[in-house]
Amino acid sequence: MGFHRKFLKYFEDAFLFQRADRWDVKGGRYLSAPSKWYATDVGLRNARTNFRQQEPAHLMENVLYNELVGRGCSVDVGVVETTEGSGPDKEHVRREIDFVVNDGAGKVYIQSAYAVPDAEKRRQETESLRKTGDFFRKIVVTGGFEKPWTDETGIETIGLVPFLLDPGSHLARRP
Repeated sequence: MGFHRKFLKYFEDAFLFQRADRWDVKGGRYLSAPSKWYATDVGLRNARTNFRQQEPAHLMENVLYNELVGRGCSVDVGVVETTEGSGPDKEHVRREIDFVVNDGAGKVYIQSAYAVPDAEKRRQETESLRKTGDFFRKIVVTGGFEKPWTDETGIETIGLVPFLLDPGSHLARRP
């Protein structure tokens, strides 16, 4: 075990950080790609960085991860690999889904997007969800108070506050 991995393991054992492994959505297996790490206490994280790294999108993603784990879910980071183009222009593309939530009844894909100001940003944020090739529930969580709505492709969007206030918002099947 490398020096850095050893320290990350110590931090994980001390409940300072939690690891989310990368899951190949189409291949149905865990990847050896590096895991993502989330602070279990965002306040301690902020204090340790002297409040220098205040990127709201990253903080929101961390808060969502902690909330999902707190709700008893198994949470992975999704990877969707596709081949796009044809002939000599063929390209292998790897996209990330922030969270693959396993709640016992199925999977839910959740994308954390602090701000989605226009159609192009929405297309970017939903691209990985649209490329899964399956029918599991797909949610984009945005910053703020946006009320839940569903687009023409079946992808739901909800603000962070309503998501956090609804304890069933992450479930594969709505109660």
